[in-house]
Parts: sequence; C-alpha cells; structure tokens
Amino acid sequence: MLAKAPSLSVDMAFVDLEDSVAPSEKEAARPKAVAAVRDQDWGDKVVCVRLNAWDSAWTAFDVIEVVGATGERLDEVMLPKVQSPAEVVALDLLLTQVEAKAGLPPGHVGIEAQIETAAGLLQAAAICAASPRLEAVILGPIDMSASLELPESIDGGAIPEAVRVGVLVAGRAAGLQVIDGPYSVIRDLEGCRRHFERSRRLGYDGAWVLHPDQVALANDVYSPDQAGFDRACTVLEAYGAATTGDRRGAVMLGDEMIDEASRKVALKMVARGERAGLKRTGSST
Repeated sequence: MLAKAPSLSVDMAFVDLEDSVAPSEKEAARPKAVAAVRDQDWGDKVVCVRLNAWDSAWTAFDVIEVVGATGERLDEVMLPKVQSPAEVVALDLLLTQVEAKAGLPPGHVGIEAQIETAAGLLQAAAICAASPRLEAVILGPIDMSASLELPESIDGGAIPEAVRVGVLVAGRAAGLQVIDGPYSVIRDLEGCRRHFERSRRLGYDGAWVLHPDQVALANDVYSPDQAGFDRACTVLEAYGAATTGDRRGAVMLGDEMIDEASRKVALKMVARGERAGLKRTGSST
C-alpha cells in the first residue's frame, strides 16, 4: 500500500501510524513511515503522517522519530482525536523543537486536526484557532459515531448534519480547509458517491478515500466543474466593470443580481478551479 500510494491521482496522502497499525507494531511502523516519505517519489502531492493521539503512549515519540528523520519532504502531521486546543498547542511546541534539531525551517510542518469525539466537537472552534500551523480540520465520522453512541452507524453514515456543519463552521471561521472522513464500505461505490456528495453540498473541500476505486469518485464530486468556473470568471469580470467603471455596488448579470457577496463566492470558485488546472473557455450571461 505504501508503494502504491504515490501513483494514485490524489491531492494529498498520509502514512498512518494510528488506527491501521496494531499496538504491538507502533514502534516498528515509524522507520517504515520515514522511508516511505523520504525515499518515494510523491510528485507534487501533499505528504502527511498521521500520529497517534495524545491519549496514547506514542505521540511524542512519533514526532521525534518520524518528523526528525523525514527531512523537508514531509509537509504535515495529522493529529487524531483532538479534544482540546491544548493538544494542538502541545504538538506545535514539540514540532518547533524537532524542526530546530533537524535543521528544518521554523513552521515547516503543518498540522491537520481530526475532530472525532463529542468533547472535540464542543471545542472545535478553539481547536481550529489554536495554532498558525493548522491547515485543515477533518471530521472523523466513524469514531464520532462511537463517541455519540449512534445506533447502527458502523460506516459513519448516521452522523447528524448538525455535526458536519459544526465542524465546517469552526474550520471556515479559522480559514482552514475542511475535509470529510472516509466511506468504509469499500465495494459500495454508489453509497460512496452519496457520502461525498452530501459533504460537498455542505461546502466541504474534499474527503478521504480508503481504496483506489474511490479516488475517481472523489475527484469527480469535489473538483470544480468547467461551467461553474466559467460562470465565476464572468461574475468577477462583470462586477469589476460595474464597481470600477460605473461605480455601482450591484449589477444585473442576466437575470441575477450580483454584488460584493457574489464576488466573494466567485473568487473562491475561481481559486479552486485554478488549483485544479481549469482555464476559462468562454463567457456566460
């Protein structure tokens, strides 16, 4: 699986030291993670290592032994089951010392925080604002289901929309990317698409995939479409002409009134499209 990961058409990949590693193999997994990050060709993917949570016996040593040895290719670490902002602050402080020891630039390693418990959900806003290293917040639907004691929710599908929106609002208020967790029923591709589409409609930036068969679905659902990108470009063009030329704060674009709020939405859509490699193909009215 480590050898296959760099070949997948994903934006980001993480090497896991947490749930997918048996307790007896935690220490043996660290050098394998280091070798995978340091020695494989990841191209322009964001590369991350998921640490063990602070309530385990392994977190600090994961950071010291893995971050200290992987060099500049490691972009981020992921902290699972975050329950308070203090856990993020502690990781930030430890990373600062490890970076200095390893000769890495200060702040080189970013942090992704997973919200997976009721306690973490209550503290989500403070967690998302706890460190300038934070780049993304991730909803962990399966562990969250266990924490909330939801019945019949092995795949995380019963997570209430209020929980998803709570994580989204906390992340957006802090300027973070917001990522949904995985769909665990590997062979149910229709259910997987519905899982992705639900969080995309809410405004999530992406989701985890657990199997190569899920990659194309995620890319299809979360990538901006050409028509939407072209429309957003047209909105920016029309609004720019209205405010700078006619000095109006609102203008009609076809049957739609656009204003400053429309500009903000269009800016984000254009930014997402440009990151995905889209170029404007025409105009819409």
